[in-house]
Amino acid sequence: MISLRQVKKRFGRIDAVRGVSVDIPRGQVVGILGPNGAGKSTTVRMIAAAIPPTSGSVHVAGLDAVGRSLEVRRKMGYMPESAPLYREMRVRDLLRYRAGLYGLTGRERAEAVRRAAGQCQLEAVMHRRCGELSKGYRQRTGLASVLLHNPEVLILDEPTSGLDPAQIAETRSLIKELAGRRTMLIVSHILPEVQKSCDRIVLFAGGRVRADGSPDELIRQLSGTEQYAVEAKGPRRAEEVLGALAGVRACESTALADGWQRCVITFAQGMPDQREMIARAAGGAGLLVRELAARTTTLEEVYLRLLAGDAAPEAEPEGASP
Repeated sequence: MISLRQVKKRFGRIDAVRGVSVDIPRGQVVGILGPNGAGKSTTVRMIAAAIPPTSGSVHVAGLDAVGRSLEVRRKMGYMPESAPLYREMRVRDLLRYRAGLYGLTGRERAEAVRRAAGQCQLEAVMHRRCGELSKGYRQRTGLASVLLHNPEVLILDEPTSGLDPAQIAETRSLIKELAGRRTMLIVSHILPEVQKSCDRIVLFAGGRVRADGSPDELIRQLSGTEQYAVEAKGPRRAEEVLGALAGVRACESTALADGWQRCVITFAQGMPDQREMIARAAGGAGLLVRELAARTTTLEEVYLRLLAGDAAPEAEPEGASP
């Protein structure tokens, strides 16, 4: 559905995007992650045919995003972080107006408004002015306005920004409902939300794609270690016993207030489950163990580790979003 081949974008002396190649199949929900200046926003604007690449090619549904940009835009729905709404317009009137901009008229327009309002659960606020809506309903209204023409590709920029936990859960549920019927790109800095909402994550840094895969694949491939958390006490210090085990790369110990020690033991990735060996060694040394658990590496840890070696990113030039 979306294909980028060696795409580069240069603004003056700044190389914002440096040779990105990505294929996104129809129906996939993809999270676009990266620090400020990583090139993700510029890449999304090129996908949306808002700006052309300096070199390389961008295709959407087989269409060249430069040579056939108007046709590409007709297949797109784009919602920026702050949904652009006319505060004095009622929700129903706003949706009718936006449907008209997409070229919908008569019964077709009425059906599009009804369908989009239903998808985003706006029936109860259709009579209210946009300026009176809560942040959650403003986000829903913005999303409904980009669904009116039933786009094949949907781009959401920070869709849960500024929402409370209940609204975040509602938005996540809505994204899952929309998934499968269209290709979706979700640009976000909120890693847990991307992990819960997306089939795949494309991580940008320094204008390049640094990692690409499902959340579980990225954690497995990039963590490089297996970790276990142990809480123990006894005649010997826990880190002396556990740090001496075969295959241990590191053993970090913290003294707890009640006299116990908490150790995080790191082994090389790919080693078999080490909990039995840990328990046997602790028992042999006279240590009491009240907790022994495999520690799961988080996506945030992988993300920070991957970016730690990168130089400070160059700022992306400001410009209009698609």
